[in-house]
Parts: sequence; C-alpha cells; structure tokens
Amino acid sequence: MSLYEHVVISRPDISTAQVEEFVQNLATKIENMGGSVEGAEYWGLRNLAYRMNKNRKAHYSLLKVNALPDTIHEIERQHRINEDILRYMSIRVDEFSEDPSPILKKREERKRREDRK
Repeated sequence: MSLYEHVVISRPDISTAQVEEFVQNLATKIENMGGSVEGAEYWGLRNLAYRMNKNRKAHYSLLKVNALPDTIHEIERQHRINEDILRYMSIRVDEFSEDPSPILKKREERKRREDRK
C-alpha cells in the first residue's frame, strides 16, 4: 500500500457540519475498499487564490490515506461526479509528517499572537 495526502476543496455554501460528514463518509469508503485514513484535518473556510466556478472561498480538508492506487483512482472518480467538490488533489508521499500541517501551524501562531495583546 502507498501513502497519500489527499486535499479536497468543497463549495463554500455548504455548512461545516456537512463538510465534516463528507470527510467521515470518505474515510468510510476508503476503509471499505481496504485502505485506512491515518489522519484528517479541516482547514476551514479559506479564500481562494482565484475564482473557481464563481466562488471566492471554499472549505479545505486534508486526509492522510494509506491505500492502494486503485482505491485513490476510485475516490477521485467519485469526486469528479460530486457537485459539492470544486477541486481535489492526491499526492503520494514517502511518509506522513508527525507535525501538524503548515496551515494549522499558522493558525496556532496567530492565536498565540492575539493572546499576547
């Protein structure tokens, strides 16, 4: 099995609860196909670098997946059908980082700076 970091960008007009439910359903599908989800992060509603389908913001989610390549291909095929997903990207990695992602690190630093004031 291979290790993948899978990022999903979904529409801004769905709620945070719907995004978290979608990530849970995605994890269940991956596990049913013989893979496993090592971790998931919700990065929040963020501004896009450019407009996608007339949207300026989107919900970002990261999944750390341990699965076969066929499983990833099937998940990406299902993403192409789903209207709530604007973009997705799967990257094969050698190992998962134990540290939180750079997005979450930046958020924590911002909170610490605000607490000092």
